[in-house]
Amino acid sequence: MQITAPISTPAEVEPLVRAGARELYCGVVPPDWIQRFNTSGVNRRLFGNLNGYADLERVVEKASALDAEVFLVLNAQQYGEQHLDALTEIAARFRSIGGKAAIVADLSLIASLAANVPELDIHVSSVATCRNVESARFFASLGAKRIVLPRDVTVAEISAIATALPDLNIEAFVLNDGCVFEEGTCHTVHLPMNKGGPICIDNYQFQYEATGGGKPQERALRRLEQNDLDYKRWLWYRFGNGFSLAPNGYPWGPCGICAMPAMHAAGVHSVKIAGREGASERKIKSVELVAQVLRRIEAGEAEHEIREFAAGLRDAPAHCASGYMCYYPEMRSRATDLEATPAAA
Repeated sequence: MQITAPISTPAEVEPLVRAGARELYCGVVPPDWIQRFNTSGVNRRLFGNLNGYADLERVVEKASALDAEVFLVLNAQQYGEQHLDALTEIAARFRSIGGKAAIVADLSLIASLAANVPELDIHVSSVATCRNVESARFFASLGAKRIVLPRDVTVAEISAIATALPDLNIEAFVLNDGCVFEEGTCHTVHLPMNKGGPICIDNYQFQYEATGGGKPQERALRRLEQNDLDYKRWLWYRFGNGFSLAPNGYPWGPCGICAMPAMHAAGVHSVKIAGREGASERKIKSVELVAQVLRRIEAGEAEHEIREFAAGLRDAPAHCASGYMCYYPEMRSRATDLEATPAAA
């Protein structure tokens, strides 16, 4: 199982590979794209992209020297017809300098790359929301080599896809960014904060009124207010625990490291660390965190021992205990089962 890590500058390549990442993904905003389309929207991140082709070449060169692979993100939900030729040219240029794969969601772009840059692997982005066997089979028929599964699939769903399509690589999220709504099916507007912000943050002011007007009954009001507090707490966890760090420097945020033994058994090829726009230190510590768990899996340690190790890595178990930041919350009940019968592991 490989660790797939985000980068946004050539300087991040060596420390991330040294920390344990064998696969790196990045976006790039070529100057000629901005000139041609008057936007920096080459992919779904306005920030965290490389500045241009010179940086992209340095990234591929550095990664190749360290025996790591580089993937290019071209993952908008849909592109206009006028964009397809330009994106295909970017992908072809990326392949010509040694890039390994493009991460794509738009069906038209997948078809264009398969026809015009056949030597470049296609990884279907999580934005395409491929979450079952038939969907994965469809993308494989278009030429996809890998499926990046969306957030909030279950380990059982991962296993079903991997078992049915053993020649297709499966990549699953393991650390950092969350998304309240499924990003691939989200069509809401992300307004600036002074205009209300993204709807998923729910940064809106309101007050409760009883049917017919007036203040609700005290008991009903208390329950409504508690529900609001619980929802705010859940949002905080889903948005990366406020991008906070554990006392030992490891990042908090949506997490699936205790599910890695089960994902490995299910046939997952790579685990994905999210956060291209994050600080370099956060990315490096994220890879170090995941690499510690991976080493124990590769050493053949028992699952319940790895799970216990993973839960204790950040030395602040309250966040894990909340259950709000789990990519794979079903693993919490599995932990209870394993603790009850460790010999079965």
